[in-house]
Amino acid sequence: MPNDFPEAQNTSAAWSPKLVYGLAATCLGLGVLFGYLVRDSAGSSAPVAAEAKQAEVPVGMPKVHPTPTLEQMKQLADKKAAPLIEELKKNAKDKNALTQAAYVYKSAHQFQDAANYFGKALEVDPKDVTVRTEMASCLYYSGDVDGALAQLQQSLKYAPRDANSLFNLGMIRWKAKNDAAGAVAAWQELLRTNPNLDRKPIVEQMIAEAQQGTAH
Repeated sequence: MPNDFPEAQNTSAAWSPKLVYGLAATCLGLGVLFGYLVRDSAGSSAPVAAEAKQAEVPVGMPKVHPTPTLEQMKQLADKKAAPLIEELKKNAKDKNALTQAAYVYKSAHQFQDAANYFGKALEVDPKDVTVRTEMASCLYYSGDVDGALAQLQQSLKYAPRDANSLFNLGMIRWKAKNDAAGAVAAWQELLRTNPNLDRKPIVEQMIAEAQQGTAH
């Protein structure tokens, strides 16, 4: 599955907004963690990095599509988010504008900015589990693993069967905390509470791999 946004220079975490869950079978790193079970609700978010690729190509010169830097992506994200920021000056509790701004910055790998806007949206609607799991992913990519785990735990208080929260909770426990037992517990709860999960074989495979790692 192609990534809608190219990898930015000097960043170690690539995140694809429409990442196919099946990649979990072969790519278990946290870089392809979020969005396996449910496709990202940010499907309409602006392709900030794609715009960066197309910028400033001289007339008559071949397009070599250079990889944008994080700073270039930040500048484009700021520009694209500007109308939303203006709306928020009129109504700071406009949840739609807050979440749209968050997705703009997330698409540009500006994860801390995205987390801030997701957090403001949660102040308006704390029970929005989708927004909370999005915030968790941004916190993880910002380097705040414990914060990401806390958000996922909070999501499960509102929606104990939420598939994305349970899956991501297991991934972070396993890969970021080296807690294979905790990961297995989360995934077993995922299967127990979602008996018709269409990706059940993938989750079962991951459980087996985590258990083998514990045995070693």
